[in-house]
Amino acid sequence: MRGPLPWILATVGVLAVIVVGAALAGDDEGETVSTGEWAQNVCGAVGVWRGEVESIVDDVRAPNAEATAAEEPQSETPQGRTGYIRKGLERSVQAAETLVEGIENAGVPDSPEGEEAAERMSEWADDAHRELDETEEGLDDEAETVEESIEQLTDAARTVGAVLASGWQTIIEIGRLDQELAAALATSSTCRELREEVGE
Repeated sequence: MRGPLPWILATVGVLAVIVVGAALAGDDEGETVSTGEWAQNVCGAVGVWRGEVESIVDDVRAPNAEATAAEEPQSETPQGRTGYIRKGLERSVQAAETLVEGIENAGVPDSPEGEEAAERMSEWADDAHRELDETEEGLDDEAETVEESIEQLTDAARTVGAVLASGWQTIIEIGRLDQELAAALATSSTCRELREEVGE
């Protein structure tokens, strides 16, 4: 494969499959929690979402994996491809809703810049949900050619990849707010998994 599509889809998998048992373990919305607990839960919530999105993109890229030999490969038609992309984006929007809830449930870290950190993560999650929702709405007009459907897939993958990248960048910026947050993000097991995947 040539062109931007392989790179864009590779970006979607930039974050590792991580242990995320603590991601949605509790509901601390609005409550002050330790910086360690907050970092663990925030990175965990991002990791849960990343795993779901990666699975969705894999399904969109290989929509006929579960089809029988007698079934017509619908993804070979523009309408079929658009349908698979739309379904994938619908699932991505639903996953983003869960992400927003997970970030909100993480609470506010007990550090000098804790409120700003929580606000930044919440804003990113809300933006992720909005961008994916807008991309889904943009598929109202079905592609008439295979080329158009491939362009739609490229645009959708670019959106997902950009959202994932901006999430990690937000975490990096939060780590620069104060030393307590930086230490918590550095020692959290779920954050370490994310950091290792992006080569930080």
